Amino acid sequence: MNIPFLDNWRKRQGGTQGSGLAAAVEADPDGVAELLAECELLRVRAGQQGLELDDTPASLSALDQLPPRWREDPEELPWLGNDAGLYLGTVIVRTVAGASWDIWPSGRPVVRLISGREIDVVAAGLDWAMSGSPELSQVYAESAES
Repeated sequence: MNIPFLDNWRKRQGGTQGSGLAAAVEADPDGVAELLAECELLRVRAGQQGLELDDTPASLSALDQLPPRWREDPEELPWLGNDAGLYLGTVIVRTVAGASWDIWPSGRPVVRLISGREIDVVAAGLDWAMSGSPELSQVYAESAES
């Protein structure tokens, strides 16, 4: 996964892709959570359609209802899907008790629930951006039940 702000951070920290980010999550989980919550492209595109993303489950439902105009731009689609996944993860981490960010050895951020279950939110966001399924609100509801 290529997230420019994380790549720049890794270079400054001198770490490798997976271990540097994993160490950052251990050392400063709140700081990494804030970085992952930026989702700038998604927030801009949603704002252009009159939706302000407020990091709540209701905003996930509202995103699910937007016309998928981003599918018209194949270059932007994976970036928007990545942001959608990070936004989904942000909402889960901020609203589901015991949920937290974790990093797979590949460097991919996932959400770990208190049950130990890991949710690949980036994959869910990419699937949502490309096909509309699963809906972000559905992934959230399943994680909130765990």
